[in-house]
Amino acid sequence: MSAVSSQCPEIGGHVVAKFGGTSVANFDAMNNSADIVLANKAVRVVVLSASAGITNLLVALAAGCDADKRADYLKQIHSIQYAIIDRLHESDTIRQEIDRLLENIKTLAKAASLATSAALTDELVSHGELMSTRLFTELLRQRGKDAEWFDIRKVMYTDESFGRAEPNYEQLQSLATEHLLPQLKNSLIVTQGFIGREENGRTTTLGRGGSDYTAALLGEALGLKRVDIWTDVPGIYTTDPRVVPAAQRIDKIAFDEAAEMATFGAKILHPATLFPAIRCGIPVFVGSSKNPQAGGTLVCDTTEAPPQFRAIALRQKQTLLTLHSLKMLHAQGFLAEIFTILSRHNISVDLITTSEVNVALTLDTTGSTSTNGSLLTNALMTELSTLCRVEVEEDLALVAIIGNQLSQTNGLGKKVFSVLEKFNLRMISHGASNHNLCLLVQGKDAEQIVQTLHQRLFE
Repeated sequence: MSAVSSQCPEIGGHVVAKFGGTSVANFDAMNNSADIVLANKAVRVVVLSASAGITNLLVALAAGCDADKRADYLKQIHSIQYAIIDRLHESDTIRQEIDRLLENIKTLAKAASLATSAALTDELVSHGELMSTRLFTELLRQRGKDAEWFDIRKVMYTDESFGRAEPNYEQLQSLATEHLLPQLKNSLIVTQGFIGREENGRTTTLGRGGSDYTAALLGEALGLKRVDIWTDVPGIYTTDPRVVPAAQRIDKIAFDEAAEMATFGAKILHPATLFPAIRCGIPVFVGSSKNPQAGGTLVCDTTEAPPQFRAIALRQKQTLLTLHSLKMLHAQGFLAEIFTILSRHNISVDLITTSEVNVALTLDTTGSTSTNGSLLTNALMTELSTLCRVEVEEDLALVAIIGNQLSQTNGLGKKVFSVLEKFNLRMISHGASNHNLCLLVQGKDAEQIVQTLHQRLFE
């Protein structure tokens, strides 16, 4: 692991706490989260997701729908947020603020029913975080805490990749030092995860799960001592406990192992979350807002005696492209052309295998706010078809075995594949990293494969 970068600000004594959608889903959940904030004086920055269910409703509105559906979605959003407002004291001011945001949503949703766009989607979807942070700030104030609401778009400048925007770290560090750092001494800052703005002022989003990324970026920019991620499970497990009830919690895990888990589908952390933490060596703690006493997982630089097998990650909704062309045979530049086309369409490749005249590669359809899984546009397929014959397979899943020194382990194949005889393994990728062995399988078999592997490797 690389040493702490000399570019990083000096690590201070403050903590940034991020709360996910289930942690601010309703009044009681918000109150639990407020308990955590009030119990730890080191917490000076709070980053929130939208209340659970709100983002999905906003994405549905952004996709464009008829008047009846629109009215139904708007009613559901109103109901979720007003169930919180109705339990606050003296709620006239916050009521007016939420009503203004709800009216914005209504106007934007009507515009989306006429014509959708990625920029409009981001503007609409951002309202989930704008509402949750207003409500949480008011709740903290009513509990006697000097809390300040802060619009993250003042500091979180990004590029124009709506739905999956990339922050400009240099600008963030400069603006956060100017606008946020002075306030930390006197008050608690409550701000939004997931959203930012491009240079012309239009709202952007960082992709699904981007609130974790926001928290880590702020931790890095402000030189804080730790990033706390509060979610609905007490830590990171050897696999998803909903798939394998016997999954075991990992109390301490190294950055590189956790990064592999996040990249290959473990939903506890957004894949990009760990980059800022790694750059500055800031530990990340993952715990449950429902049960903070249960402990959690600490993600840090290194761990003692890391095990051969650490975890199994699962990512559904994978697409496999198989590209066939005789031009590949003893030719140079074919792959470069393919990757140039994919790059032009903002598509990143996960796994790749090649033969004499075929290239097989997997695409991840999760993550973006605005694509809704439709990566394979007509324009992309037309462009690829000029170079090769394209076959598409969907409804696949990626199972990743995460561990240490896997590419140098004797007998690994026997240990893994001997228990998977009855399953069709569509693609295998191994050797590029010491930390993973990846299997592309049929989506319908994925959970059973994870259960089988977990029993063999961990139980």
